[in-house]
Amino acid sequence: MTNMNISAGEAPATQKTKSIDVDYDAIGIGAGFAGLALIHYLRDAGLSVRVFDQASDIGGTWTWNRYPGAATDSESYYYCLTFSKEILQDWSWSKRYPDRQETQSYMRFVADKCDMWPHIQLNTEIVEAQYLNDQGIWRVTTGAGDTFTCKYFISCMGMISEPMIPEIKGMDRFKGPIFHSSRWPQEELDYAGKRIGIIGAGASTVQMVPVLAETAGNVTVFQRTPNYILPAMQKPMTPEWSKEIKENYDAIVAKCRGHAFGMAFDSPAGRNAVDTPPEERQRIFEENWTGSFRWVFETFDDLLVNPEANRLASEFIISKMKERVEDPEIADLLAPRSEDYPLFAKRPPLDHGYMEAFNRDNVHLVDIKDREPLVEITESGIRTTNKHYEFDIIVLATGFEAYTGALEAFPIRGSSGQTLREKWQKVSECIMGVCVADFPNMFVVTGPQAPFANLPTSIEQNVIWITRCIDKMEREGFDVFKPRREAEQAWTAQTADIHGQTLMAEGDKVNSWMMGANRQDKPPRVLVYFGGANVYYDILDQSADAGFPELEFERLAR
Repeated sequence: MTNMNISAGEAPATQKTKSIDVDYDAIGIGAGFAGLALIHYLRDAGLSVRVFDQASDIGGTWTWNRYPGAATDSESYYYCLTFSKEILQDWSWSKRYPDRQETQSYMRFVADKCDMWPHIQLNTEIVEAQYLNDQGIWRVTTGAGDTFTCKYFISCMGMISEPMIPEIKGMDRFKGPIFHSSRWPQEELDYAGKRIGIIGAGASTVQMVPVLAETAGNVTVFQRTPNYILPAMQKPMTPEWSKEIKENYDAIVAKCRGHAFGMAFDSPAGRNAVDTPPEERQRIFEENWTGSFRWVFETFDDLLVNPEANRLASEFIISKMKERVEDPEIADLLAPRSEDYPLFAKRPPLDHGYMEAFNRDNVHLVDIKDREPLVEITESGIRTTNKHYEFDIIVLATGFEAYTGALEAFPIRGSSGQTLREKWQKVSECIMGVCVADFPNMFVVTGPQAPFANLPTSIEQNVIWITRCIDKMEREGFDVFKPRREAEQAWTAQTADIHGQTLMAEGDKVNSWMMGANRQDKPPRVLVYFGGANVYYDILDQSADAGFPELEFERLAR
């Protein structure tokens, strides 16, 4: 067996984990935040680990999302890994929300500082992973035909990494560049003076349009569902602000660990919108309109659970959106209506000038839901029921096959031979988003039915749980763990019950990717644990402290 395309360092000699001969103790797929965290924690636990990635660089989402304007929606200083206090002090962010390049540079800094490159293999697509029952190990196969074995197989592929490609008549006929926003051409794409059509109006489009509009001939957005759009209010990271952050990192990390969405916010606020007099409520809304998702969590505690409180918040956001658009008709199209769906039934984007972009003569909006549905893509553009629009470039900003897409993109076969895609055809069942019944010795970092939260926070909590589980197995001489079916059913039922009590349950009405309702190949389903990320992290710790009762541990006969 040969190792090809090693990014740095030589492949290790065959390792032996107890009585099992494998190439690596653990193999991870995906070299983003999760892959880097996996290397750190498993290497510290004394395991050999190899992380594969199809991309030519580390960064995960931030390697693929190369579209103009791509940036984080979490603030930089807590959108990071926290296992090294030294790195938290040594790395300095340049602004409140880092762009793609800065986030990727941060990950390279982490990999350099922690000597992770010898454990990373880039330019390597994994095309199959199979559990071998007779040996109790996993075998992964690359696109080049190489195979590698491991005791522990771990998905680090991310919850929004597999693009959702729509089925639109004529997509293969268009003569110009046509691509998904998360697969922006790596070679320089000259869009200056060009006519650009964007299908979709989610977070990527909100970030993309203000930048494209600066030099494009014209930009036309084809919108199905308007979004509640919160302000980003970008600002530079001053020396004073950076100093304050670094002096208080322990408290910041603790805030993230203790927050319902894994963010360093001061919440709960200790008050409800429905119990607050109108003038006082308006004052609190206005004073907290300072950018980021903070507005949702640091104003009132009932915005996401009480329909009337949600309506009050929604109406405030709608008024703020409309006042920044000069044309009242365009403002009405861009802003949702609170009676159509509640705030957070869809994931709200953060705005870096999107609303104001529609005040430009070269930016246009087409309502394809009610006014002129999209009919087809032609050789030269996009046809709706009303007219034909000519374009040089078409961007499919149509979101992702969230939580499960990357895990279903190639066959991952468990002990029964069934693939994850086959198992999840109707319900995406999982145990705490990290283990799947009938898939022994396999972990998933932030898989289905994990929280929707600040991802680095959730990633580290998941990887800590995974490491503790592996440590138990190695110390106690177990060869295999098997996730219990009853534990999977119980977690799935609990997640669905909590989801049904929230306003997020209305996401299927507006094609929310948080429910998989944007997919044409599957029915909507519960994909997110909404019981609070902090509660979820506690459940992970309780599970580990109790010896992982969700799993059955075995020693194989040799």
